[in-house]
Amino acid sequence: MKRELLTALRATLVTLLATGIAYPLLVTGVAHLLFPSRAAGSLVTDDRDQVVGSELIGQGFSSPGYFQSRPSAAGDGWDAANSSGSNLGPTSKKLRDAAKDRVTKLRADNPDAPADVPAELVTQSASGLDPHVSPEAALWQVPRVARARGVAAARVSGVVDELVEARDLGFLGEPRVNVLLLNLALDRRFGRPPAPGSATAAGLEPAAAPRQD
Repeated sequence: MKRELLTALRATLVTLLATGIAYPLLVTGVAHLLFPSRAAGSLVTDDRDQVVGSELIGQGFSSPGYFQSRPSAAGDGWDAANSSGSNLGPTSKKLRDAAKDRVTKLRADNPDAPADVPAELVTQSASGLDPHVSPEAALWQVPRVARARGVAAARVSGVVDELVEARDLGFLGEPRVNVLLLNLALDRRFGRPPAPGSATAAGLEPAAAPRQD
């Protein structure tokens, strides 16, 4: 009995060391060697080399001079430690009322946009952390962003077009735009947008330094 117990303990210890410590360290080391940015969390930095987020985690943007992400039910919104959807089904009155309220607000905030609001700007993703919107959803917001920044809509649309990510391997997924990268690109090209009703800049923290082009 004692012999069998010792054999079992040795097997458990070896398995624990091999699969619980050695293998994860090996995989992590290889990942950092081959894909250092991805292994570190796909962090995004501004012109000052300060981290402002991750390519993989959506953020909320309230300033009219920035493109907005999809709504989020993750914690208080875009909480990376509490990924979740609303868990409300299509027959839910609460879901319908929330969608109507979002449509009303989006139309009020985007008076120059087309009447049909893209569904993804009204509905929450399953994770609550989706960092992308479709090119159509981004272009729908262009009039508001251009007006808030005081630049031509065509120039803002051009930035959107530059940042459209194609389907993976040419056939997986759909074309998309990373909202954080898009907003950072706007700051780098046009400078930070002024806060409504004041000359004080307000936007991403920390923000990219204004640049003229």
